[in-house]
This record gives sequence, structure tokens and C-alpha cells, in this order.
Amino acid sequence: MATFFNQATLSYNGTVTSSNITAGEIIDVLSVSKNAVSDTYTSDSENVYIISIVNTGSSCYRDLTVTDDLGEYSFGEGGAAVPLSYREGSLTYYVNGVQQADPTVTSVSPLTVTGINVPAGGNAMLIYSADTNGFAPLGEDAEIVNTATVSGAGLSPITASGTMTYAEGVDLAISKALSPAAVEENGEVTYTFVIQNFGAEAVGAADNVVFSDTFSPALSGLTAEFNGEPWTSGTNYAYDPDTGVFTSLDGQITVPAAQFIQNPDTGEWSAQAGVSTIIIKGRLA
Repeated sequence: MATFFNQATLSYNGTVTSSNITAGEIIDVLSVSKNAVSDTYTSDSENVYIISIVNTGSSCYRDLTVTDDLGEYSFGEGGAAVPLSYREGSLTYYVNGVQQADPTVTSVSPLTVTGINVPAGGNAMLIYSADTNGFAPLGEDAEIVNTATVSGAGLSPITASGTMTYAEGVDLAISKALSPAAVEENGEVTYTFVIQNFGAEAVGAADNVVFSDTFSPALSGLTAEFNGEPWTSGTNYAYDPDTGVFTSLDGQITVPAAQFIQNPDTGEWSAQAGVSTIIIKGRLA
């Protein structure tokens, strides 16, 4: 809501006299809000946005332009990075809850949509998807703030921003390798398990991550180590040589958090996973 002031003057015979000052207010009848369906994102997430424009006035607003900066932020000296990529073809447009023909997308970065109409006492809504890309900030306290702007003839531009934060937590993956791949009967083999954490939070003992495997054929004379330290049966793990079932006990698996790095030249982000390793050796029974 804007306030304006006015004052009149009279000039006569070299004399100037002024009136009282009047004050008025311009009531904003058009408002905009912007929201993400999810308030968190990951390095490869599809993010759905909703822009809602409400007209409380008695006149229709026609041929408006809506622009989304897709989270653009400053990077380097005078540079900029854009962490979101508009998913082409995802845009839908509603007026008073009724889907309309697709409006014109004149640019995908920044996303620019033209031909939006908002009836008197009504509303318009744009729903679309944008994917995080290599410029999306990663790690603790990372966020994407993107701003939508509505503009048009006779209208002072109005804006609304939405914020998503990086989805902190644990994101584990595991791989398994066998050496040697070909072994004589009753020969010794080594299984190596690499556990990777792509999340922003470390795995601690309290998380009670459990590792298990069923060796077939079962192993005799089994030994195990975790991150280079020997494991003890009954303290760190349980193993049944008859069934070949191996299970770590609660609180034995820990994995560091990932490290997130932004390339100082290109601005792109990458994740270096935290890693823990389990090595199990034994003879084929």
C-alpha cells in the first residue's frame, strides 16, 4: 500500500500562499505469492513451484508478464550462477481454478511467461517444474532463493520469493567386490564392501546402521575389519558358519558426511562422499 501527498498554491501580487496537505493511499489490489511444493531439494531433484496471483480489484488485469529468476545468485567477480533449470513443457495455467491454454514462454532462463490474465475479484495460478542443476548449492545451510516478478502496463512490478533448503541427512550407497574372482576349491577369498555417504550428515553409532550379507558358499575361518581396525565376533558382528549369514551389531557402522565443493572457476558444485570400508576374509567351505 502506497501513500501519496498533495498541496496547492496560490500566487498573487508577488505573494504565495499554500493550502493544507492532503494525504491518500493507493490500495494494492494485485498480490502475488510463490511456493515450492517441497521446502527441501537435493542435487538432482525435480522441484514444483506454484505462483498465485490474486486480484481484489474491480478491473481485470490483462497480458501480464511473469518472470522467475530461477534462483540466480552472484558468483565470482561480477558473475552469476543459476541453480535451477526450467523443465520445458511442465507449465500449466489456471484462472479461477479452470485450466487455460498454455501461455507463451518467451525465455527459459530466466523463465518468462507472457499473456497472463487475472479477472476482477479472481485469481490466476502458474504451476511448473524446475530441476536443480550443477550450480545448486550443496551442504549444510545451503539454500535456493528464487523470486517471481509480475509486471504489465499500468502496474508497478510486484514480487514474491520462495526458499528451499538443502535436504540434510544421510544418503548411503554400498558396493561389493570379490578377490580373486576365480578361486580354487577351499581357497581363500576377500570381500571388500565400500559404504559411501552422499549426505550432509555423518552416520554415527546412534544411527544403528546394520550391515548384513549371506555368503554362499559359507566361509570358514572368517575374519573381518572395519576401516582398517579388526572386528571381533560377538562384539562387532555375528556370523553363522552353517548358514553363511554375517551381520554387524548395532552401533558398529559409522560413515563420515560428504564434503561439498564449489568450483572456484565454473561455480559448479560437487559432492565427495564420505567413505567407510568393511573387509571380510575366509575360506570357501
